[in-house]
This record gives sequence, structure tokens and C-alpha cells, in this order.
Amino acid sequence: MAAWGFGGDIMSEATTAGPKGVQRMDFELSEEQQMFRDVLRQFVDSEIKPVAREMEQSGQYPHEIVAKMAEMGLFGITVGAEYGGLDLDTVSMSLVFEEISMGWMGIAGILGSHSLSCRMIMLHGTDEQKERWLPGLATGERRTAIALTEPGAGSDLQGISTRAWRDGDTYVIRGTKTWITNARFANPLPVLVKTDPDSVPRHRGMSVLMVEAGTPGLEVLRDLGKLGYKGPESCEVVLDDVRVPAGNLLGGQEGLGFKQVMSGLEVGRINIAARGVGVAQAAFDAALDYSQQREAFGQPIGEFQAVQLKLADMATEIEAARLLTRWAANRIDQGLRADVEAGMAKLFGSEAAIKASLESMRIHGSYGYSTEMEIERLYRDAPLMAIGEGTNEIQRTIIAKGLMRRARERS
Repeated sequence: MAAWGFGGDIMSEATTAGPKGVQRMDFELSEEQQMFRDVLRQFVDSEIKPVAREMEQSGQYPHEIVAKMAEMGLFGITVGAEYGGLDLDTVSMSLVFEEISMGWMGIAGILGSHSLSCRMIMLHGTDEQKERWLPGLATGERRTAIALTEPGAGSDLQGISTRAWRDGDTYVIRGTKTWITNARFANPLPVLVKTDPDSVPRHRGMSVLMVEAGTPGLEVLRDLGKLGYKGPESCEVVLDDVRVPAGNLLGGQEGLGFKQVMSGLEVGRINIAARGVGVAQAAFDAALDYSQQREAFGQPIGEFQAVQLKLADMATEIEAARLLTRWAANRIDQGLRADVEAGMAKLFGSEAAIKASLESMRIHGSYGYSTEMEIERLYRDAPLMAIGEGTNEIQRTIIAKGLMRRARERS
């Protein structure tokens, strides 16, 4: 977190001596992380919450908010300090997505795809690729995305049909990608392709090629209409014999694309989990406030046990989701494998968001269904988290396979 002067991770002082020598587990954020969260919260309260409903309903792109995030350095949260980034630990990164999602989840989406792509370049790019792209990406002068999903391939990334083949000093790309956030602003756009479609196993024939804006044959066809997640665009992108220099092959070696993408998606699931926590927290806060203001039968509705039970369940699940998210993030910060933990956090956090937004709407009654209240937007935004970065059905499969792998390793 170099540019902020913050550092460390949530469990850097995980245990401290308690009474009679008993070790006490510390689940609190560090002082630096709390300061960072407070800066984020102030930004969200002053710059996002006052305009979110109007901009979302009118379909305005949040250019002013994006510019202010760039000024704060938030486009560099996964970029190393040597390239001008904030170099955040993963726990602190999760705070960014949680806090922003409490104001408007769509804004977090603009940062999400960008940050995932930046991390992938940081981890796998050649020195020349890092020098070429990361400084501009860290400041927000450049923006990026990641082109994975296709009309016929989503959860099964190994089933993509976008092809790329070497032709002298260039690669030629042909295919279609869809649901691409930041597609209209991405420069470069990392594209997952098959460079060896006959490879067995299939993932060994996949690579990532970096396509710069304005390259002939690259066309953003249309913006897809959506229930929620408005603000950022989600586009269909066509690559019609797009030629890129061979030097744009991420990492400089074919066949590593699936591994490169998976390393980004692991942190991407922390991002989605944190967004789920943010949406759930915003829904809970709205329900709690309304339950104390709205009266029925001569008393605030929060005095009725039926409402209290809903609030208790919501609060419990939100705290559980938050701790799961930070636990998974901390494992990544420790350099530990976290596919199971990130899957658990994403699964639980997204389901908590869906449940909290629905229960909050029920507490609000007819007002919760009105576009004059924030809760209807939260209710529309929440389902995306159960789909993005791998559906929750896929997460359950990842978790189960990981548990079985660990059982074999112990035996």
C-alpha cells in the first residue's frame, strides 16, 4: 500500500497473549487498514451515495467518479509500487470493493475487471510488458478489462472457440467475447484464446494476448441490457482477424493462458465476495433504519419479533461473510493456496447479498419496491454476484474438489 503509506495484513499480529497465557486470536483490521477504510468510506459518502440512484436510473456513465478514483490511486490497487501502484495487500483490496459496493456496486465493477487484469500482468507479464502497460494502468490514464466469456462458453472456459495463430511476427485472433466490463475503455484488452485447439488436456492450448485499443478488426458491437449492475458497460466484442505483435503474448510463452487467468480469478472471487458483503451491509443498514422509523399498530416495526428475527439473521450472515472474505484474502497475502477459501467466501458472500436485499425489501414493504428507495437497486444488483467470476454452482464444485484433494494429501 505504498502510495497511501499503509501496509501489513489483517493477521500480521494474529495472536497475542491473553489471560493465563492463553493465545487470543485477533480478527480486527490493523490501524492502517482502519484508516484506509475510513478514507474510502468518506469518499463513498460524499461522492457516490448522493448521485448513485439518479445516475443508475438515467443510465449515465460515472465519468466524474472514475476520475476521482484515479486521483486517489484506486486503479493501482493491484499494481506494484515500482510501477506507481498502491501495491495493496489482499485484505485491503477487499475493503475497497466492500466500501464502494455499499454506495454503488456498479462502480466496484469498473475497478474489479481492471484490477484483476492488472494483477495478471503483474504476476505473469514480461519485464517489457510490465514497463509498457502498468504505469499508465496504475494512474487510471489507461484502463483495462479481461475478455474471457463467449456466447457459447462461460463457466467452462476450456470450451472457448476464439482462436489465435502465429503468422510471422504477429498473432491473428478470430472470435467473439461477451459480457466484457470496461470493453469500451480497455487499452490493452487481455483476450483468452486457443493457440493450440487440439491440445490434450485442453487448458494447455490456451494463451492470453493483449490487444491494444484501435487495433483493426477489434470492434465493440453493443452494450447488453441488464437487470442491475448498471453504470459500467457490459459488451459484446468481435475480433475479426485482429493482428497483434508477438510481443503482446502475455508472459512471452504459449500455453499458459488458463493458469494466468485462474491466478487472477482467485483474487477476483475475493473481489466479488467483498462486493456481496457491501451490498448486504447496505441492505441491512437500510432495513435497520427503516425499522426504527416506520410505525405500525402504535409502535416502530422494529419492536415486532418477526422483524427482529430478520435483522438478527441478516447481521449474523453479513459478519460471517465478511470474516470468510478476509480469511481467504489473508491466505493469499500469506502466499497460501486459497482456491477453496476464495470459493467459500464468494459463495457465501453473494448468497448473503441476495438474501439480505430481499429481506430488507420485505421489511420496507411496498416502499422497498419503489424506485424512490435504494433497496430496489440493491435487490437488482445482488444476483450478479452469484454469477460473476464463476457461478455459485461452480464454486461448490471447486470447494468440494479442493476438500477431497486436501483429504488425499493428509492420508
